[in-house]
Amino acid sequence: MIRQATATRTDDPHGAPSAVARVAAIGDPHAVLAQLDTVLLGKRTAVQLAFASLLARGHVLIEDVPGVGKTTLAHGLAATLGLDWNRVQFTNDLLPADVLGVSVFDRDTNAFRFRPGPVFTSVLLADEINRAPPKAQSALLQAMEERQVSVDGLTHRLPEDFFVIATQNPSEQLGAFPLPESQLDRFLVGLSIGLPDVATERRLLEEGDRRALSATLAPVANPKQLLQWSEALQAVHVGARLFDYLQALIGATREHAPPGLSPRAGIALVRLCRAWAWLEGRDHVLPDDVQAVFPAVAGHRLTGQVASGREAALALLERVDCP
Repeated sequence: MIRQATATRTDDPHGAPSAVARVAAIGDPHAVLAQLDTVLLGKRTAVQLAFASLLARGHVLIEDVPGVGKTTLAHGLAATLGLDWNRVQFTNDLLPADVLGVSVFDRDTNAFRFRPGPVFTSVLLADEINRAPPKAQSALLQAMEERQVSVDGLTHRLPEDFFVIATQNPSEQLGAFPLPESQLDRFLVGLSIGLPDVATERRLLEEGDRRALSATLAPVANPKQLLQWSEALQAVHVGARLFDYLQALIGATREHAPPGLSPRAGIALVRLCRAWAWLEGRDHVLPDDVQAVFPAVAGHRLTGQVASGREAALALLERVDCP
């Protein structure tokens, strides 16, 4: 059952700073959220989920209609954090080499030389990923899991901050190839940005396209800070009763739609809970944090679709007792 939790956790009684204080000393992540709020108006939950996923070293799958800000989110996140980014438009004729790169013969050296593809970046927007056939979709599997790719028997490392934001069309649209379970499990969260409310839409109509603003954003953090934030999140405390709650929810997914959440998904869920709690200003995880992120983690894994999966995940939250 969903309910509000009021537990608190204080700093070490011997004077050691809390995890929040230690991480905040590296820089202010809330400046990242504040800047992103200026380009993706009225969508703080989606923005925070995307940023928390990046901190938790996960990837994001967005299921939505065209024109709601998916590209703006990817570009804004990269610009705000000082990261490189690339975009790949997935189509039904896309080949794995179009994503990963290809070996070409260099006449000067009389040897083959690897020419990196667009996957060699920090932030990759994989647009309409389910329009490509399974062979092209699978090109991202190793990259998303291991942050490296293998081409012609050689392994090439990707940046440590490699992060995928992929979009998929609703299943009822023509020309869609459903993502297999192995691909869905690589995405930490699945979310929808949704249409703006009336006031936000009026502002968009008056001020114009926000993508132009994204191009002018100055970084408020850097890749080194991002890596330090990610590493420091391990200090955010998760109590034994919270682990009981998480295990109960994971078990409920396996009863609802076997095989449910994998152990990999469960570990990623814990990381995301820590990131969300920290962005909320705490050095410990509450049931509220679990409830805030669980639908985004479980939904697409339960049904293969973000919208229907979210409803299924919310129903599981109602069924499982909260500590």
